[in-house]
Amino acid sequence: CENEANGFLVFLFLISLFWTIQVIKNTVHTTVAGTVGTWWFAPNEASSCCSPGVRDSLFRSVTFSFGSICFGSLIVAIIQAMKEFLHQVRQNDDGVLLCIAECLLGCLESLAEYFNTWAFCYVGLYGYTFMEAGRNVLTLFKSRGWTTIITDDLIDKVLFMVSIGVGLITGLISVVISNARGLVFDAASAGGPFLFGLLVGYFIAGVLMGVVGSAVNTIIVLYAEAPNEFQTNHPELSTKMRTAWRQAWPVEFRY
Repeated sequence: CENEANGFLVFLFLISLFWTIQVIKNTVHTTVAGTVGTWWFAPNEASSCCSPGVRDSLFRSVTFSFGSICFGSLIVAIIQAMKEFLHQVRQNDDGVLLCIAECLLGCLESLAEYFNTWAFCYVGLYGYTFMEAGRNVLTLFKSRGWTTIITDDLIDKVLFMVSIGVGLITGLISVVISNARGLVFDAASAGGPFLFGLLVGYFIAGVLMGVVGSAVNTIIVLYAEAPNEFQTNHPELSTKMRTAWRQAWPVEFRY
């Protein structure tokens, strides 16, 4: 009984950890979505990092939309906690069923995070509840015939590669600095500074690239929702984007 209680507590702690991470991540995502929406419809209110659009979007994210953020984040956090718990169990009993269960949970995690990415764009833009936002944004893409376009979205992979590249560069810089201070004597002793610099650079770049990714996804949603407003407020950017999208998706893109 004591082992079962300890296992349940560990599971709850995992949920708490992953939930906190997801809430922070999605709060930033929702804030960026609201800011991009303000820039899209009212450019003068989102002209700088201290503009009313940024402050208002952050306020909405941590007040009116915070319940939706917590709910959507909890779904992913429970799946992640179950996956991690099964992974730990597999260390002692690597059965086929446990392997299959962990694989299925990994697929569910990917689907839930993919759904959240687009749903929270709508939450940040219009203040919908989580379920309403997810349903509306998927309906929007289907009505526009953009399911192929959003599945071709490679921005997350590109930003991940950029984060890895930044991490490698900071790792090398860390080795150079450590060598200059006399802390590196051979290849083995360079591993610690390189790993430290790699992790610091990767996580910092990951946070910054996450903001870029949120902005790009929100622009895709807004371009499907309100292309005329984009043409009115940002005609030069709208023309360039329309030309590029027609070349990339001549069948799916009909604007």
